[in-house]
Amino acid sequence: MVTRTYTVAFEGIEARLVEVQCAVTAGLPSFSIVGLADKAVSEARDRVRAALTAMSIAMPSKRVTVNLSPADMPKEGSHFDLPIAIALLAALDILPTEDVQNTVALGELSLDGSLVPVIGALPAALTAAEQDCSLLCPEQCGAEAAWVDAARVFGAASLLDVVQHYTGQKPLPVASPGEVRRPDHAKDLRDVKGQERAKRALEIAAAGRHHLLLVGTPGSGKSMLAARLPGILPPLSPEEALETSMIHSLAGLLEDGGISRERPFRTPHHTASMAAIVGGGRGAKPGEISLAHNGVLFMDEFPEYPRAVLETLRQPIETGDVVVARANAHVRYPCKFMLVAAANPCKCGYMTDAAQACSRAPNCGEDYMGRISGPLMDRFDLRLDVPPVAFTDLDLPATGDSSAQVSARVDAAREVQRARFADHAGVRVNADAEGELLKEIATPDHEGAALLTRAAEHYRLSARSYHRVLRVARTIADLEGSHDVRAPHVAEAVSYRVAY
Repeated sequence: MVTRTYTVAFEGIEARLVEVQCAVTAGLPSFSIVGLADKAVSEARDRVRAALTAMSIAMPSKRVTVNLSPADMPKEGSHFDLPIAIALLAALDILPTEDVQNTVALGELSLDGSLVPVIGALPAALTAAEQDCSLLCPEQCGAEAAWVDAARVFGAASLLDVVQHYTGQKPLPVASPGEVRRPDHAKDLRDVKGQERAKRALEIAAAGRHHLLLVGTPGSGKSMLAARLPGILPPLSPEEALETSMIHSLAGLLEDGGISRERPFRTPHHTASMAAIVGGGRGAKPGEISLAHNGVLFMDEFPEYPRAVLETLRQPIETGDVVVARANAHVRYPCKFMLVAAANPCKCGYMTDAAQACSRAPNCGEDYMGRISGPLMDRFDLRLDVPPVAFTDLDLPATGDSSAQVSARVDAAREVQRARFADHAGVRVNADAEGELLKEIATPDHEGAALLTRAAEHYRLSARSYHRVLRVARTIADLEGSHDVRAPHVAEAVSYRVAY
């Protein structure tokens, strides 16, 4: 007799159903796992054997064969331990066959039978819901997987708990969704002395998810400004939290139980490789741009990144997703992120500071900023010069609005956009609007259109730049509560576009 249960194999953020078949037949005692299993899956037989021994369950003196179907799909990871053990226990008539056939299971077994948390519980729960099955996972993963309310999720601490659950001795409770609430250590915008124009640009970028480039001398506050961006961004909606957490689940970043409603804020170092930024490596794992999905990717010392790494950002910025293509994998990841980049104006950093003249100006700045290609520079909606702050200004009282006040305006603008794009699939903020939709929502009044035409002719704006100015102008109008895009909104949007 062949017993069956189910688990999943991961392809990008998708969890594909895998049928785990177990047959105990006459023959020389052996335990084999077939079905294109990698080393971690093949080692499951030793972990399962030790776990059963810890429970005083003897392995049969027969031939045990476990098949992972479909056999041509690569199987990777240690989460196959639990479904293999369940299928084997059902074959030994310890667990009821009918119940295990309606279960999707994943979990790694310790030698004493306890269950170790694994990655991918959230995508696995979605697959279980689609198949109308319950999900069995380690107890620590239950709060994460339970966010998929269409699936019944059970979290077990050990294999013994699993046996007692299926035999009715001690049924497991249905897991409840957990939400991680991190301590509120948000840095306030009022900590930044001066830089009112930069704070305004930060507010506009947060309201419409526009890409922002900050250029200024060392110590002018670029990194300080970017670090305060999470404090003014609205929390993730339930749909966005589910999307983002699926990627983080596969990357093993959900360690606290449950998922967080905070927007991701990723800060890779400028020595990061192309695979680290875009995705790739063994198994085509998600990169920083996907881990920043629905959040912020802050790239400090932007020109110091390798040219090849910077150029790979061009396509994901436009499309909102990235395809990681390798010889043995072809995986698509979402990556709708807000890019915030910071750079010095030249190699020494002081080309624009009159008090510290650069001996190689202007060639120094042209060579340094030239590391950022024109097409990539064209994709920044807001470009801003951040002037140095005099040390005498540091003792002055704080000025400007607090992060809470700015956050309230950003929330209001996002709410306007949420209502505006409610009937447009895949569009959530102004930065996503294009084509006829952009024309419908962002066409300026007569005076604004004339101003934009003159600016486009004078600065020779590309078609992409023209549309990005319209999107920024629409966001500025939303922040002011204006239904129409007017000339002052266009003028401010153009002022952020023509720098650098």
